[in-house]
Amino acid sequence: MKGMCSVSVMWDEIATDVMKNINEEDNVFSVGRVINISNNVVEVAGLKDVAFFEAVSVVNKARGYVSAIFDNTVNISLVEQNEKITVGDKVYTLNKNFKVSFSMDSLGKVVDVFGNDLITGKRFENLLEFDVETEPIEIIERSEVKREFLTGITGIDLFYPIGKGQRQLVIGDKKTGKTQVCLDMINNQKDKKVLCLYVAIGKTKKEVKEIYYDLIKQGASSYTMIIASFPDDLPAKSYVTPYAATSLAKFFMKQGLDVLVIFDDLKRHADVYRQMSLSAKKIPGRDAYPSDIFYTHARLLENGCQHKDGGSITMIPVVETKSGDITDYISTNIISICDGQLVLSLKKFNKGERPAIDYGLSVSRLGGAVQSRDMKKVGIKIRQDLLSYLEIRDIYELVNLDDLGENMKNRMIEGQKILTKLNQYKYSPLTKEQMVNLFDDIKEVK
Repeated sequence: MKGMCSVSVMWDEIATDVMKNINEEDNVFSVGRVINISNNVVEVAGLKDVAFFEAVSVVNKARGYVSAIFDNTVNISLVEQNEKITVGDKVYTLNKNFKVSFSMDSLGKVVDVFGNDLITGKRFENLLEFDVETEPIEIIERSEVKREFLTGITGIDLFYPIGKGQRQLVIGDKKTGKTQVCLDMINNQKDKKVLCLYVAIGKTKKEVKEIYYDLIKQGASSYTMIIASFPDDLPAKSYVTPYAATSLAKFFMKQGLDVLVIFDDLKRHADVYRQMSLSAKKIPGRDAYPSDIFYTHARLLENGCQHKDGGSITMIPVVETKSGDITDYISTNIISICDGQLVLSLKKFNKGERPAIDYGLSVSRLGGAVQSRDMKKVGIKIRQDLLSYLEIRDIYELVNLDDLGENMKNRMIEGQKILTKLNQYKYSPLTKEQMVNLFDDIKEVK
């Protein structure tokens, strides 16, 4: 973080200078007028030479960015609004890309994309500006994902390991412990020189404050930044929040840091984009989502990688499902983009299993490539025994063990023993050595 001496100019200061220039007619900025307003999307005529994602100001009432360009009009998505906009209001381009602001003092804080501390209500100083849309990381700049990213959760690190630079989806119904799994991941990065960005999309202020105070209690806030957008924020602000966080993560990665980015959750993000697209009169597709919804998430998650210069971005997107259906439109899109998924089951959660991982549906496409030899050896054996037990558990669970054959009886006893050992409550991480030694009493494991 050394050498970052340049201080960004705040948006308000730029906008003030622009307005002064416009009032003095000493400018070269385009001026248009509002011709239609629809759910925080403004249609403007008269703007020339504008570019996609260019910053604009609607008089002194609102600000936003160019989200669509047509033959004679452009659409402006509003990110902040102070007064009611009316047809005929002037719209000025600011002759710059839409940018977000972050301060290096934001670690340990809850912030939005404009450099505001959402707990104290104050604005940070020494803000740095970042483009929301940045150039993708080229293939030649990436290297193999082979360094382990330890979560401290036995059921993940042994069976579905994550590597630094991987994209691993956490998916499940509401109230199955998805957020807690992510917080456990953050908690386990203590003293591991990993910067954590927790991106809360559409969570309530109460939920975000609970997460914030939880991380403080665990001593994890010093290396964690919470970047939040709330349900009452304008849709365009919620939409750009994960892209802004990714832009910040890429900045740190290029400084050689390992960064963990958690998007909680992308189903809400998809719904926000659907709302914006319908307001902008885009043609709806499946489930009323726009046709580019896959691209919307693909261009976000493809930034997760191991950089050739040593830094990495590990991405953990979260998706909420309904009735355990992981085959819905958004879920299947994101599953196809990621390198694996951790599926959480409401049925297992209600049985008291923590974390409530569905070991049959969960997958890691990297597997042993990011595991140590001992972890890989134990993980393969124990997972095979566990899956074998889970196949027969529902059938023989209520049967008296003495009525079973010796082989079946042993499978039931060992399977239940494995499942019990995998139970791990929140903020109780285990080391690799503890995970390996945990199953010493299971036969044939050496």
